[in-house]
Amino acid sequence: MAATPAFARNARGQGSFSAFLDGVRTEARRAGVSANTLNRALNGLQPNDRVLELDRRQAEFTQTWPQYRDARLSQTRIDAGRRAFAENRALLQAIEARYRVSARIVVAIWGMETNYGGFTGNFNVVEALATLAWEGRRATFFRAELMAALRILDAGHVRFERMRGSYAGAMGNPQFMPTSFERLAVDFDGDGRRDIWDNKADALASIANYLGRSGPGWREGEIWGFEVLLPAGFDTTLADHRQTRAMAEWARMGVARASGGGLPGHGGDWAVVIPGLSRGDTQAFMVGQNFMQIRRYNPSNFYATAVGLLSDRVA
Repeated sequence: MAATPAFARNARGQGSFSAFLDGVRTEARRAGVSANTLNRALNGLQPNDRVLELDRRQAEFTQTWPQYRDARLSQTRIDAGRRAFAENRALLQAIEARYRVSARIVVAIWGMETNYGGFTGNFNVVEALATLAWEGRRATFFRAELMAALRILDAGHVRFERMRGSYAGAMGNPQFMPTSFERLAVDFDGDGRRDIWDNKADALASIANYLGRSGPGWREGEIWGFEVLLPAGFDTTLADHRQTRAMAEWARMGVARASGGGLPGHGGDWAVVIPGLSRGDTQAFMVGQNFMQIRRYNPSNFYATAVGLLSDRVA
């Protein structure tokens, strides 16, 4: 048997990895997962040192907003997004018509997550999730994701060898976690499988479904937001996605469009965000409900703002 990885020796109250897998087998069998699926997925499995190394590293986010923004809004990514949008225009229009979610945002998320399907991850999803569930830092979360991954395999949505993803178990073109797959992935082409790995229709429609069904839902026809200029002396404690006001109220406070002119007369509640505020960056944006929906995909103002900006450029 392979030596226990150095990181994984510190598993928190989980016992040996083999004992942990025995427990997983028992729980999964009770949930109806077949013995054949469990044997194929779990036999010979070992903890993955690299998964644990990456899990610890990601906890420290060190990029500034300009670094993050510029890396994700490269001309290469924008040009690839324009090609992806043009090549899939008919499909994207059909998805937008069904889910009432902006096709531009769908393409931007696709670009941010996997570079338009160019890289969807090389980790064995079951191995990665089992490693993280056993290690114990977020054992409950990752055990639930592991169980979902086993159910997905058992249902035949993806082949064992194709269930690859990120070190944290995010899968396919949309980088869905397994529980998100179960709740929100769709079979857009009606072939009986929800294939977010190799079926573009299912993958892109699943992104739209995620945005449309999470939280209060997507607000059809409304922009995500736009860059603004803040008046001198603006109280930056008000720059918080949770502090919403009517657009007219922000205008009375002196907030203006960066492109020139006053604020548009959009209804609803809007917030000001300064993604790099903690690092002293001052670029600010006015954001609405659809920005909040993007944050449900990834709860980061960096991410949601970059998706919005990329969507403005790809179509």
